[in-house]
Amino acid sequence: MVIDTGNRTIIASPFGLTLSLHVDHAVQTNLPMLKYRTLHTARTAVGPTSKPITVRMSSTVSMKKKKWHVPASKTAKETFNPIRAIVDTMKIKPNPDKKMIALSIGDPTVFGNLEPPEEMIDAVIKSAKAGTNNGYAPSTGYLRSKEAVAKFCSVPNAEVEVKDVIFASGCSNALEMAIDVLVNPGDNILLPLPGFSIYQTISVSRGHEVHFYNLLPEKSWEVDLDHLESVIDSKTRAIIVNNPSNPCGSVYTREHLEAILEVVVLMTVFPGQKFHALASLSKNVPILTCGAISKRFLVPGWRLGWILVHDRNGAFEDEVKPGLVSLSQQILGPNTIIQAALPDILENTPRSFYENAINVMQKNAKLLYEDLHKIPELNPIMPCGAMYMMVS
Repeated sequence: MVIDTGNRTIIASPFGLTLSLHVDHAVQTNLPMLKYRTLHTARTAVGPTSKPITVRMSSTVSMKKKKWHVPASKTAKETFNPIRAIVDTMKIKPNPDKKMIALSIGDPTVFGNLEPPEEMIDAVIKSAKAGTNNGYAPSTGYLRSKEAVAKFCSVPNAEVEVKDVIFASGCSNALEMAIDVLVNPGDNILLPLPGFSIYQTISVSRGHEVHFYNLLPEKSWEVDLDHLESVIDSKTRAIIVNNPSNPCGSVYTREHLEAILEVVVLMTVFPGQKFHALASLSKNVPILTCGAISKRFLVPGWRLGWILVHDRNGAFEDEVKPGLVSLSQQILGPNTIIQAALPDILENTPRSFYENAINVMQKNAKLLYEDLHKIPELNPIMPCGAMYMMVS
């Protein structure tokens, strides 16, 4: 910006630097070239007379340094993971004479005792070497990979079609899309208590009201159905049902599931327990099922998950299905190398791999349960599946 004050021209730059310049001749026009010139002594022709003028920098140069402050968005400020906040700031010092066993994160790879089978590794190597999986995939996923998931996840009364599979970057991203497509700011979503903290993290950051429904420890963490009914209101847009449960390790019976709604996350079930897909029991309630290869295949870092759309009576047809496609375009699809390897992974992973992983988890759960019971004031609850245990 140039301000003419007679024999003094003040030039202010957008960078917070103000220069006070003496001009030999009064000039009634802007000096556009000056901002591109070295401002010690400049000569130029301006005005109708084209007379040269001399511009000298004054003896005092006012340099105002602006201190920058860029505020974070409301979304960022309201994104808070309560579990991470506790674990990351914990200052309790472990016994220096013993090795600490960290049990705060549900990562099956931490201790190195559970590894994916060779068939999975071979499938990824084959996918990477093919040279055809290095570009963008369709945002909802490769067709062949979606076909494999549809076949793998179909159960009686809840068959999955290819068009009803949408890939995500891990189950957390699948949960984000499932919540985003259903719930608006100001609406409420019902979450289990206790429950996986990421549900609350996602919902609060988006301006949703979070209502909790209680789980009953004395009934192996079944849903308190009376309490669930009491927290449903006209603004309730979705109910999250986590089965098998993180962090409780419970597995719901068929009879119990028939009383519950909406979204279920599939995982591991111990021998002697039977898993029932909620979608297979629903005749009228539309359901979004979120799943992934993360825990079941012991590769959470591979980041490949999916949403299965179980529509009932066309409830999702007009808006939710197109909405999920639009949301999938935000990340332009997940990891293509793992996507392309998925058909071989689902087809060739031996049953012995699943059985071994489940046996190890069950054995560890039993050992932990028995040892924790020996500690006064601790009351562990034996899980029926997954890789979690609640202790009161």
